[in-house]
Amino acid sequence: MPAACESVLEDIEDIVSAQDLKPHERRSVRRNVFPKVRKRSSHKDIQADDDPPSDSIIPGAQKIWIRTWGCSHNNSDGEYMAGQLAAYGYKITENSAEADLWLLNSCTVKNPAEDHFRNSIKKAQEGNKKVVLAGCVPQAQPRQDYLKGLSIIGVQQIDRVVEVVEETIKGHSVRLLGQKKDNGKRLGGARLDLPKIRKNPLIEIISINTGCLNACTYCKTKHARGDLASYPIEELVDRAKQSFQEGVCEIWLTSEDTGAYGRDIGTDLPTLLWKLVEAVPEGAMLRLGMTNPPYILEHLEEMAKILNHPRVYAFLHIPVQSASDSVLMDMKREYCVADFKQVVDFLKEKVPGITIATDIICGFPGETDEDFQETMKLVEQYRFPSLFINQFYPRPGTPAAKMHQVPAAVKKRRTKDLSQLFHSYNPYDHKVGERQRVLVTEESFDSNYYVAHNRFYEQVLVPKDPLLMGKMVEVNIYEAGKHFMKGQPESDARVYTASITRPLAKGEVSGLTEVSKRHFLLYYTMKHFHASVCSWPTRRLALSSWPCALLGL
Repeated sequence: MPAACESVLEDIEDIVSAQDLKPHERRSVRRNVFPKVRKRSSHKDIQADDDPPSDSIIPGAQKIWIRTWGCSHNNSDGEYMAGQLAAYGYKITENSAEADLWLLNSCTVKNPAEDHFRNSIKKAQEGNKKVVLAGCVPQAQPRQDYLKGLSIIGVQQIDRVVEVVEETIKGHSVRLLGQKKDNGKRLGGARLDLPKIRKNPLIEIISINTGCLNACTYCKTKHARGDLASYPIEELVDRAKQSFQEGVCEIWLTSEDTGAYGRDIGTDLPTLLWKLVEAVPEGAMLRLGMTNPPYILEHLEEMAKILNHPRVYAFLHIPVQSASDSVLMDMKREYCVADFKQVVDFLKEKVPGITIATDIICGFPGETDEDFQETMKLVEQYRFPSLFINQFYPRPGTPAAKMHQVPAAVKKRRTKDLSQLFHSYNPYDHKVGERQRVLVTEESFDSNYYVAHNRFYEQVLVPKDPLLMGKMVEVNIYEAGKHFMKGQPESDARVYTASITRPLAKGEVSGLTEVSKRHFLLYYTMKHFHASVCSWPTRRLALSSWPCALLGL
């Protein structure tokens, strides 16, 4: 939920599974590794015999800076990559200047996000940093000029980030962009039980599926994430249970379209949610991610029951994008405005007080003034407390980029008009004086408050009392703003502790027991040692003792 004060937002039992590449397959994959050619234009350029080759650098000793843009799915991917690198021995740093390598995890939804990504690559190169690129931009368009010669890890290959970073540090360019499959069937992505460093130790982000079933004409993410591929229910439940055992008190379910979950594996979202709810302890909460109208329509009754559950936030993000059926048709959204209203009206009736968040695109190709006025009327009718307003940006390679564009000045004016309408009402004024139970999970962007959320996932700012962090507490609402309320804990309030155990410290690796840590390190270290032991005597000597040092043997 947007707010001025809001932050911009297991165990590895079998690291070598049946789905992993066999040794001979791994050798064939090395055709994607392109060593940089050393120019030898003069005698002084020739490497001295006493100097070790570039790939004699021992990986695992460098500092890595990770930057992630975009959705919660992307953030989860970034957390998994950080966890694996830390488990291998790399130091994850928040100081970009001191880092040896930058791992840039990109978002391709809008032009500005890609611009930031491109500028970061340039800055890294100017600072002589090694660079590995991840996320949806290079996955969707790996042949762009500004990506040439740089290492890329695909959105389904994040479980091999250690290998890519290792080769990049040695001076090679690596690109892993394939799809994960099992007997020809596309998988949801990397394993859920990989090591992870949560950005917030109290919040676990679980991707329940990747890709979607739609073909929206404006969407570039589809080019990167592909068609729907869902994780099995038992794997998702296991991940949730592990998270609570590590002190997590809030779980976010995420994907490109949570409503479509399970259609590819013979199940559905309500079935998953009922199983997950059983794993949520008292004092902890489950938050559902974005779902498109067509798929929620089929499960309205069950979804209303789930959203009424005391351990599930009564919150749902349902993008409408436009209130014009003709525009929705050009977008290929596969629903009409009446479908969206049916979903919202039903949930508002059956789940009193529910928060409905939605998205709107201003200035989609072909949008007339009359179309836009219909959108304005929809916002006026529902007065959404959370509204994500996006000016249309034509993304390269999408059908919408080839359509007749609305003039830039018109798009800007419509975006401004809708923003003014949104800021003309205050959704929380009537809640002043209420007593609410809230879950405290993070610090505000200005560091003056702690941020909590009530039953409807509405943001409530509370005093910075360390005893409240990670707890559910009753507060009295004494002030309301556009995007938040302020609450004061009641003197007689009960405090609920959801955590089964102490939360992990910031930067601590999730799911890394001593046994799995040794397994993880041994796997990658011996792989590296075996591949290079004959190439350089100095490295042979260093690596012969390296596994034991890292493993604490």
